[in-house]
Amino acid sequence: MSVLGQLGVVLGGLALAVVLLRLNFWRALLFLFPGSVRIEPEAPADQMDLPDALAPLAGQLQALGFTPLGSHEEKPLLQRATRSYDWAHLGERVFATLHLGTDDLPRLYLLTPLVSGDSGGFVVTASYRRPALDLPGYRSGSLEDASPERLLRAHVRRLEGLSPGAASDFTWEGRVQAGRAWYQGLGRKEIRRQNLQGLLWTAIALAIVASSFLGRRAG
Repeated sequence: MSVLGQLGVVLGGLALAVVLLRLNFWRALLFLFPGSVRIEPEAPADQMDLPDALAPLAGQLQALGFTPLGSHEEKPLLQRATRSYDWAHLGERVFATLHLGTDDLPRLYLLTPLVSGDSGGFVVTASYRRPALDLPGYRSGSLEDASPERLLRAHVRRLEGLSPGAASDFTWEGRVQAGRAWYQGLGRKEIRRQNLQGLLWTAIALAIVASSFLGRRAG
Protein backbone atom coordinates (compact mmCIF):
# COMPACT_ATOMS: atom_id res chain seq x y z
CA MET A 1 0.00 0.00 0.00
CA SER A 2 1.27 3.45 -0.85
CA VAL A 3 2.16 6.02 1.81
CA LEU A 4 -0.96 8.03 0.93
CA GLY A 5 -3.08 4.90 1.25
CA GLN A 6 -1.62 4.09 4.64
CA LEU A 7 -2.19 7.67 5.76
CA GLY A 8 -5.80 7.46 4.63
CA VAL A 9 -6.36 4.29 6.64
CA VAL A 10 -4.81 5.88 9.73
CA LEU A 11 -6.87 9.07 9.40
CA GLY A 12 -10.04 7.08 8.80
CA GLY A 13 -9.39 5.03 11.93
CA LEU A 14 -8.74 8.15 13.98
CA ALA A 15 -11.93 9.77 12.69
CA LEU A 16 -13.91 6.68 13.71
CA ALA A 17 -12.24 6.72 17.13
CA VAL A 18 -13.19 10.40 17.64
CA VAL A 19 -16.83 9.66 16.80
CA LEU A 20 -16.91 6.70 19.17
CA LEU A 21 -15.36 8.74 21.97
CA ARG A 22 -17.79 11.62 21.49
CA LEU A 23 -20.72 9.24 21.78
CA ASN A 24 -19.47 6.96 24.51
CA PHE A 25 -16.71 8.48 26.68
CA TRP A 26 -19.18 10.11 29.07
CA ARG A 27 -20.97 6.76 29.43
CA ALA A 28 -17.66 5.10 30.28
CA LEU A 29 -17.11 7.70 33.00
CA LEU A 30 -20.62 7.07 34.30
CA PHE A 31 -19.90 3.33 34.43
CA LEU A 32 -16.68 3.92 36.35
CA PHE A 33 -17.92 6.74 38.61
CA PRO A 34 -21.73 6.52 38.98
CA GLY A 35 -21.63 8.62 42.13
CA SER A 36 -20.18 11.55 40.18
CA VAL A 37 -23.63 12.59 38.86
CA ARG A 38 -24.51 15.94 40.42
CA ILE A 39 -28.13 16.41 41.53
CA GLU A 40 -29.35 19.87 42.46
CA PRO A 41 -32.79 21.38 43.15
CA GLU A 42 -33.90 23.60 40.27
CA ALA A 43 -37.27 25.26 40.99
CA PRO A 44 -40.06 24.87 43.60
CA ALA A 45 -43.51 23.61 42.64
CA ASP A 46 -45.00 27.04 41.93
CA GLN A 47 -42.13 27.91 39.58
CA MET A 48 -41.73 24.65 37.62
CA ASP A 49 -41.42 25.27 33.89
CA LEU A 50 -43.16 22.07 32.81
CA PRO A 51 -42.77 21.22 29.09
CA ASP A 52 -46.05 20.92 27.17
CA ALA A 53 -45.25 17.30 26.31
CA LEU A 54 -45.37 16.38 30.02
CA ALA A 55 -48.58 18.25 30.87
CA PRO A 56 -51.00 15.33 30.18
CA LEU A 57 -49.07 12.98 32.47
CA ALA A 58 -48.81 15.70 35.12
CA GLY A 59 -52.59 16.08 35.05
CA GLN A 60 -53.07 12.33 35.46
CA LEU A 61 -50.69 12.29 38.42
CA GLN A 62 -52.57 15.05 40.18
CA ALA A 63 -55.87 13.23 39.55
CA LEU A 64 -54.36 10.21 41.36
CA GLY A 65 -53.55 12.30 44.42
CA PHE A 66 -49.96 13.33 43.68
CA THR A 67 -48.91 16.85 44.63
CA PRO A 68 -46.15 18.77 42.82
CA LEU A 69 -42.88 19.24 44.70
CA GLY A 70 -40.52 21.00 42.31
CA SER A 71 -37.90 20.21 39.69
CA HIS A 72 -34.30 19.06 39.93
CA GLU A 73 -31.36 18.68 37.56
CA GLU A 74 -29.04 15.72 37.09
CA LYS A 75 -25.65 16.33 35.48
CA PRO A 76 -23.22 13.51 34.59
CA LEU A 77 -19.59 14.36 33.85
CA LEU A 78 -19.07 15.97 30.39
CA GLN A 79 -22.83 16.18 29.77
CA ARG A 80 -25.44 18.90 29.99
CA ALA A 81 -27.82 18.70 32.92
CA THR A 82 -31.20 17.08 32.36
CA ARG A 83 -34.25 18.41 34.18
CA SER A 84 -36.80 16.29 36.01
CA TYR A 85 -40.16 17.26 37.53
CA ASP A 86 -41.20 15.70 40.82
CA TRP A 87 -44.48 14.84 42.56
CA ALA A 88 -45.29 12.95 45.76
CA HIS A 89 -48.21 10.80 46.94
CA LEU A 90 -48.07 11.00 50.72
CA GLY A 91 -50.71 8.33 51.29
CA GLU A 92 -48.89 5.70 49.22
CA ARG A 93 -45.42 7.12 50.04
CA VAL A 94 -44.34 7.32 46.43
CA PHE A 95 -42.38 9.91 44.46
CA ALA A 96 -43.28 10.37 40.79
CA THR A 97 -40.76 11.92 38.40
CA LEU A 98 -41.39 13.11 34.85
CA HIS A 99 -38.70 13.96 32.30
CA LEU A 100 -38.08 13.96 28.57
CA GLY A 101 -35.97 11.09 27.23
CA THR A 102 -33.17 11.46 24.70
CA ASP A 103 -35.87 10.91 22.05
CA ASP A 104 -37.86 13.84 23.52
CA LEU A 105 -40.69 11.48 24.51
CA PRO A 106 -42.28 11.75 27.97
CA ARG A 107 -40.97 9.40 30.63
CA LEU A 108 -42.37 8.62 34.06
CA TYR A 109 -40.96 6.60 36.92
CA LEU A 110 -42.05 6.03 40.50
CA LEU A 111 -39.57 5.89 43.37
CA THR A 112 -39.95 4.89 47.02
CA PRO A 113 -37.00 5.10 49.43
CA LEU A 114 -37.01 2.41 52.11
CA VAL A 115 -36.12 2.89 55.75
CA SER A 116 -32.78 1.78 57.16
CA GLY A 117 -34.22 -1.55 58.26
CA ASP A 118 -34.40 -2.47 54.57
CA SER A 119 -30.76 -1.48 53.99
CA GLY A 120 -31.77 2.03 53.00
CA GLY A 121 -32.95 0.69 49.66
CA PHE A 122 -35.34 1.70 46.89
CA VAL A 123 -38.22 0.44 44.81
CA VAL A 124 -38.32 1.89 41.28
CA THR A 125 -41.03 1.29 38.65
CA ALA A 126 -40.83 2.96 35.22
CA SER A 127 -43.21 3.33 32.28
CA TYR A 128 -40.30 2.74 29.87
CA ARG A 129 -37.78 -0.06 29.42
CA ARG A 130 -35.56 -0.40 32.46
CA PRO A 131 -33.43 -3.28 33.79
CA ALA A 132 -35.34 -5.65 36.08
CA LEU A 133 -33.47 -6.15 39.36
CA ASP A 134 -34.60 -7.81 42.56
CA LEU A 135 -31.90 -7.49 45.21
CA PRO A 136 -32.04 -7.23 49.01
CA GLY A 137 -33.55 -3.79 49.65
CA TYR A 138 -33.72 -2.91 45.95
CA ARG A 139 -36.37 -3.63 43.35
CA SER A 140 -36.30 -2.05 39.91
CA GLY A 141 -38.48 -2.81 36.90
CA SER A 142 -40.80 -1.40 34.28
CA LEU A 143 -44.21 -1.59 32.61
CA GLU A 144 -43.64 -0.09 29.18
CA ASP A 145 -46.21 2.53 28.12
CA ALA A 146 -48.32 1.92 31.25
CA SER A 147 -50.65 4.70 32.36
CA PRO A 148 -49.81 6.49 35.64
CA GLU A 149 -52.73 4.70 37.34
CA ARG A 150 -51.58 1.24 36.28
CA LEU A 151 -47.97 2.07 37.13
CA LEU A 152 -48.95 3.21 40.61
CA ARG A 153 -50.92 -0.01 41.27
CA ALA A 154 -47.94 -2.12 40.18
CA HIS A 155 -45.51 -0.05 42.26
CA VAL A 156 -47.62 -0.35 45.41
CA ARG A 157 -47.83 -4.13 44.95
CA ARG A 158 -44.04 -4.30 44.69
CA LEU A 159 -43.76 -2.48 48.04
CA GLU A 160 -45.50 -5.34 49.87
CA GLY A 161 -43.32 -6.69 52.67
CA LEU A 162 -41.06 -3.63 52.64
CA SER A 163 -40.98 -0.51 54.82
CA PRO A 164 -41.27 2.83 52.97
CA GLY A 165 -39.99 5.98 54.57
CA ALA A 166 -42.28 8.16 56.67
CA ALA A 167 -44.76 10.44 54.93
CA SER A 168 -42.78 13.42 56.28
CA ASP A 169 -39.81 12.31 54.14
CA PHE A 170 -41.71 12.84 50.87
CA THR A 171 -40.75 16.46 50.33
CA TRP A 172 -38.81 18.28 47.62
CA GLU A 173 -35.67 18.10 49.75
CA GLY A 174 -36.35 14.43 50.40
CA ARG A 175 -36.63 13.74 46.67
CA VAL A 176 -33.31 15.43 45.90
CA GLN A 177 -31.64 13.56 48.73
CA ALA A 178 -33.10 10.25 47.54
CA GLY A 179 -31.68 10.87 44.07
CA ARG A 180 -28.22 11.52 45.44
CA ALA A 181 -28.40 8.40 47.61
CA TRP A 182 -29.50 6.30 44.63
CA TYR A 183 -26.52 7.32 42.49
CA GLN A 184 -24.06 6.84 45.34
CA GLY A 185 -25.51 3.56 46.59
CA LEU A 186 -27.75 0.79 45.31
CA GLY A 187 -28.34 2.43 41.93
CA ARG A 188 -24.72 1.84 40.89
CA LYS A 189 -25.37 -1.72 39.68
CA GLU A 190 -28.19 -0.54 37.41
CA ILE A 191 -26.14 2.39 36.07
CA ARG A 192 -23.24 0.11 35.23
CA ARG A 193 -25.51 -2.34 33.45
CA GLN A 194 -26.97 0.50 31.36
CA ASN A 195 -23.56 1.95 30.45
CA LEU A 196 -21.44 -1.17 29.96
CA GLN A 197 -21.72 -0.83 26.18
CA GLY A 198 -20.41 2.73 26.39
CA LEU A 199 -17.37 1.49 28.30
CA LEU A 200 -16.70 -1.20 25.67
CA TRP A 201 -16.97 1.24 22.76
CA THR A 202 -14.66 3.66 24.57
CA ALA A 203 -12.08 0.88 25.00
CA ILE A 204 -12.35 0.05 21.28
CA ALA A 205 -11.87 3.72 20.35
CA LEU A 206 -8.80 4.03 22.56
CA ALA A 207 -7.40 0.82 21.08
CA ILE A 208 -7.82 2.29 17.58
CA VAL A 209 -5.95 5.43 18.61
CA ALA A 210 -3.17 3.42 20.26
CA SER A 211 -2.76 1.09 17.28
CA SER A 212 -2.64 4.05 14.87
CA PHE A 213 0.22 5.71 16.74
CA LEU A 214 2.06 2.48 17.42
CA GLY A 215 1.74 1.53 13.77
CA ARG A 216 3.19 4.87 12.67
CA ARG A 217 6.11 4.53 15.10
CA ALA A 218 6.77 1.01 13.93
CA GLY A 219 6.71 2.22 10.32
